Amino acid sequence: MSKKTNWIIAGVAVVVIAAGAYTIFGHQGNKSADKTVTIGVMAGDKNEDEIWKSVIKTAKDKYGITLKTKKFTDYLQPNKALSSGDIDLNAFQNYPFLDNWNSQYKTNIVSIGDTWTTPLRIYSDKYKNVSDIKSGDQITVSNDPTNENRGIHLLAEAGLIKVKDTTKATPKDITSNPKNLKVTPVDASQTASSLKDPTVGASVINTNFAKSAKIDVESAIYVEKLNKDSQQYFNFIAANKKDKDKQVYKDVVKSLQTDKTKSLVKKFYGTAQITVWDYKK
Repeated sequence: MSKKTNWIIAGVAVVVIAAGAYTIFGHQGNKSADKTVTIGVMAGDKNEDEIWKSVIKTAKDKYGITLKTKKFTDYLQPNKALSSGDIDLNAFQNYPFLDNWNSQYKTNIVSIGDTWTTPLRIYSDKYKNVSDIKSGDQITVSNDPTNENRGIHLLAEAGLIKVKDTTKATPKDITSNPKNLKVTPVDASQTASSLKDPTVGASVINTNFAKSAKIDVESAIYVEKLNKDSQQYFNFIAANKKDKDKQVYKDVVKSLQTDKTKSLVKKFYGTAQITVWDYKK
């Protein structure tokens, strides 16, 4: 066999090997890229970062997923980023928020797995028990549509008032008010400071604002119960509807819904935040 023939054979062999290598490794590279998932979350404290670090580790170790978080500081951004394809999933909202979003922006975002909830609480500087609230007292609630409705229904759950069966309750929807309470919607950021007003007997305060005001969540005089009414306020991982059945996204949900996550949430937040994916609906 001539040297020329040998060179030709060698050249063909190199091409074949290179082609095979590309097929094998190139395919694996694409497969790896397919298992990289970016999830949008709200910028939080170091404890939240620790929880997501744990989820990221589980996703990698158990499912081979490279999970990345993208932090947002504005509640309007995570759904916009999801709809545009800038992120693959997000985890920050509850069901009324998403319903309003989909309706307003004509998007098609859905829940693919519950995460946790932060029970709403009633606080008071004057009373130790919700039954101690006096006739004619002012009660403040957040004035944004979702939390105003939730706050008013919490007052009803606590036995202070009765309200129409509606998902958009305002003080006008109160049907029974034995103590003639003055239910006053205020900016959410003002609910905690409103307790200093001598006419305010109690306030319904979101946990993040209570913490910002250095209010101990354990000092609440009433805590929202987990029931069929509060399920709508569970937070969840969301995806675009067209992607809801992707196995890699289902595996991200599984990476979060673990005993490790549950223990970390309890460690960092006590009763202020509760995992709910195994809540019996």
